[in-house]
Amino acid sequence: MAEKVVVGMSGGVDSSVAAYLLKKAGYDVIGVTMQIWQDEEEYAQQENGGCCGLSAVDDARRVAQMLDIPYYVMNFKREFKKEVMDYFTDEYLHGRTPNPCIACNRYVKWEALLKRSLDIGADYIATGHYAQVTKLPNGRYAIQNSVTAAKDQTYALYNLTQEQLAHTLMPVGAYTKDEIRAMAAEIGLPVAAKKDSQEICFITDNDYASFIEKETGITAPAGDFVNTRGEVIGRHRGITHYTVGQRRGLNIAAGRRVFVLEIRPETNEVVIGEGDEVFSHTVKANRLNFMGIEDIPVGTDVELTGKIRYGHKGSMCIATRTGEDELVCRFPEAVRAVTPGQALVLYKDGYVAAGGTII
Repeated sequence: MAEKVVVGMSGGVDSSVAAYLLKKAGYDVIGVTMQIWQDEEEYAQQENGGCCGLSAVDDARRVAQMLDIPYYVMNFKREFKKEVMDYFTDEYLHGRTPNPCIACNRYVKWEALLKRSLDIGADYIATGHYAQVTKLPNGRYAIQNSVTAAKDQTYALYNLTQEQLAHTLMPVGAYTKDEIRAMAAEIGLPVAAKKDSQEICFITDNDYASFIEKETGITAPAGDFVNTRGEVIGRHRGITHYTVGQRRGLNIAAGRRVFVLEIRPETNEVVIGEGDEVFSHTVKANRLNFMGIEDIPVGTDVELTGKIRYGHKGSMCIATRTGEDELVCRFPEAVRAVTPGQALVLYKDGYVAAGGTII
């Protein structure tokens, strides 16, 4: 009997081709769209598109009909609100810059969807991510770079567990984006030319501060811009408007280019400095997740490649375990804008070794 796989279908080209490839490979495929959008106005849902809008259901259903696979919409609104939206607003209010896609992957797309899929007798879940699941010689599962570095999505998947990876398929990781679009067009999928969804699906206008205010009822109070000597050099609009490394929108007449160096929620200050001050050789992280390697013993040094944000190409670093849930990475080549709340993802030989949240 064919193994059963639940494919998370966002209505986009990647997950649609993932379903096609798995059916072609002989799996018993079930298409599922996760209903995660909240009770927003209908036009916003339609405009939103991507993996959150109502259009996702329409597109995914059409693809499922064409592929002749069963299709369902599963409600994950509660999980998404708690694990992604509430986490997002809370992190910003505490002066950190979260990555909601990482939280969504771990707690909604995998934890919640996988549990429900296993409950209905599935062997695997699958997504349209540009990454590959591999079993290493040490017996551990890891996320490996896709064949196309230009569309690599391993960074946002570092937090998955061994149990989750053992039940995960990622067929799209073996192809480039152009190959996936060409395949979709060749088999006549209606979403072959559909544009990619935006990064943060639940904020359609990129105005994070307004979203946080509307969602929580909390308006972050204005406060002081200070320099590294503690001198007041201006007034800020509230810490939710800023992130480390930011240059635009500061409205400070400094006579030179200045950047956000640090956000201090306890004193409601935003620290401002010059270009060279935004670079650092040291990154500290907690909330650790070990993937390709089982552990880094306390006090041990390991040479790895570290990425401190999605767009960072990665640099060599020395990772040292400094506590039960803490490690420090030393980068010989300084990295720019180390941002609390973002992920530090560590790679070895092209696969994800471990990761954590920057503190």
